Amino acid sequence: MTDQTKPGVGRTTHFGYEDVPEQEKAGRVHGVFSSVAARYDLMNDLMSARIHRVWKEQAIDRLKPRPGMRLLDVAGGTGDISFRFLRRIKGEGDAVVLDMTEAMLVEGRRRAEKDRIDGVEWVCGDAMKLPFPDASFDAYTIAFGIRNVTRIEDALAEAHRVLKPGGRFVCLEFSQVTVPPLQKLYDLYSFNVIPRIGQAVTGDRASYQYLVESIRKFPDQETFLQMIRDAGFARASYHNLTLGVAALHCGWRI
Repeated sequence: MTDQTKPGVGRTTHFGYEDVPEQEKAGRVHGVFSSVAARYDLMNDLMSARIHRVWKEQAIDRLKPRPGMRLLDVAGGTGDISFRFLRRIKGEGDAVVLDMTEAMLVEGRRRAEKDRIDGVEWVCGDAMKLPFPDASFDAYTIAFGIRNVTRIEDALAEAHRVLKPGGRFVCLEFSQVTVPPLQKLYDLYSFNVIPRIGQAVTGDRASYQYLVESIRKFPDQETFLQMIRDAGFARASYHNLTLGVAALHCGWRI
């Protein structure tokens, strides 16, 4: 008999277009990002024609960094969001990058040393079970990571828990295109070009096939907005980027 009292036991979730047992997804996602970590930043530039950099700057705009803030950057990988945050506040604050994949954190530390960026703590951990006390951060960001979480509701609950009252939640994620004629072109590019770029640059087509599929499986803007509200965030809203290719969802812990 299946033990339904244990989280994930007997339940399935999606890994791209494949249904898998919940307890297997984290390991599979870990394998994807371990495989591509060394070329992750280069691939982001190639896949998006560097537009991801503009999106990330807009995420920081929404965050409204100020000196003295403490940021938790979940699924922060190679540090893109944290580095931008620290540059905005001219180093007068600190950031914790949490990621489940040590190989991504290794790349992040290398980038920080190369660019002489201080004030970053690197933690290997799970978005669904954050290793931090309640109300310990002024801001929480997650960029292109929440769609890889096994149980999104758990990650949102943890985000709410670790934020201080008045803390800011900002999520940048791929979303649903808002202009129907663009969808065909977007699908052609996503399913035919991105995996081939992944094969050429990283030698791993399958990981980028998964990434494309995971975008299609992620909830649309309104559905995800309601999930954020259900987690207890106030004044939640979203803003589409590049016709909905990505979206910024924000909220406050009151």
